[in-house]
Amino acid sequence: MEALESNIFDCALIFEGGGMRASYTSAVLNALLDEGIYFDHVYGVSAGASNTVNYLSRDTRRAYLSFTELADVAHFGGVSSFLAHKGMFNAHYIYQQAGYPGEYLPYDFATYARNPAQCTIAGFERDTGKSCFWTRNDMKTLADMMLHVRASSTLPVFMPPVRVDGQVCYDGGLAEGNGLLIPQAMRDGFEKFFIVRTRPKGYRKPEHPGNAVLKRFWKYPHMQQALLDWGPGYNKMCDLAEELEEQGKALVVYAEDQMCENSTTDVALLKRNYDAGAAQAARDMPRYREFLELQPR
Repeated sequence: MEALESNIFDCALIFEGGGMRASYTSAVLNALLDEGIYFDHVYGVSAGASNTVNYLSRDTRRAYLSFTELADVAHFGGVSSFLAHKGMFNAHYIYQQAGYPGEYLPYDFATYARNPAQCTIAGFERDTGKSCFWTRNDMKTLADMMLHVRASSTLPVFMPPVRVDGQVCYDGGLAEGNGLLIPQAMRDGFEKFFIVRTRPKGYRKPEHPGNAVLKRFWKYPHMQQALLDWGPGYNKMCDLAEELEEQGKALVVYAEDQMCENSTTDVALLKRNYDAGAAQAARDMPRYREFLELQPR
């Protein structure tokens, strides 16, 4: 069996979340794999957590299907799923069933296990306000991986929460970094960053989540505070990414032609969005390789 190796050691790969907007960034992921660009540490939140583990499995087909054709599967979700308290996205099916052997989206855990690269994904504990950063040590089995990726991807209101180590967990966008794990990558010693965004340059999140959302969590003060902090915290991370870019310490891939929202389920549109991401990555690949100090291919 061929040994797997990393070839980018001094730069962190960071995937932003964004639900089905990741149909765009999964194309960037696949472009990196097709070019033989293998980062040794990958970070992701929410949909970016799915991109993270797909990148480590080096499975380009799964990365494509995860944010395109999966939306057409009967168990994916929708209004009936939401009314049945399974969530607008059927998180149990997507994250804890579809990835098993023989299911729609089997995950190549054997390749993940052989891959020497490290990964970090994030989640948020509703009742403690604690940010959780989960690594390979927390994802030693396929079941553990799928549980943690689900937790990182659990959007408030849209999905029911999941328990991890006895704690009720929600989307990693509520954790420190608010969707972009730049601070955690810095703590891990990185000074150079390849950041894959699901938003165009200049985008900033609304500063307030809305009273209706806050009222849903009136029993949980840590959750309410995290929701209030999400917009301002995310916007600070956007500022930081742009500052690092100006300093030459980061290459930020912005989704220039993003066509989707986080809840988009139109498969034809998702496929067009993937194609747009692929076209951008193909156009900019020489710039990516130059930033990573790789020879032209």
